[in-house]
Parts: sequence; C-alpha cells; structure tokens
Amino acid sequence: MAHPKSRISSTRRDKRRTHYKLDPKAVSTCQTTGETHLRHRAYVVDGDLYLNGKVAIKDYAPVAAAAPSTDEE
Repeated sequence: MAHPKSRISSTRRDKRRTHYKLDPKAVSTCQTTGETHLRHRAYVVDGDLYLNGKVAIKDYAPVAAAAPSTDEE
C-alpha cells in the first residue's frame, strides 16, 4: 500500500483543493437580436440560427427534432 513519507497538513491539502471551482459561463447579449447567448456559440432566435450576429441558417430545424422516431411494434 502507498504510505506517505510525511504527513501533509490540512492547510496544505485544502490550499491545493481550492482551485477546483467552476467559473461562471461567459454570456453575451447580441446587438442584432437582443438575445442572451453563450459566447462563441451559435444560437436560435425565431427559428433562425445566428452566429456572430448574422443569420447562419434561415428556418433552422435541429436534426434531433426533425426526425421523430416511430418504433411502434
């Protein structure tokens, strides 16, 4: 079994563990649509997909929602 050569104090242990925290997500407001979204990510507003304040795909429909599964047996 692993056996430490010397005991690590609780203060040293806790100082090491302090950096394991979550940072808040970077959220922006689009100047074109006024929608809040995650930075550097595409977002949907009124059925259109926007990226960098411009319409990337008009009448966007996600692939998962467009193909409903019909496994009826």
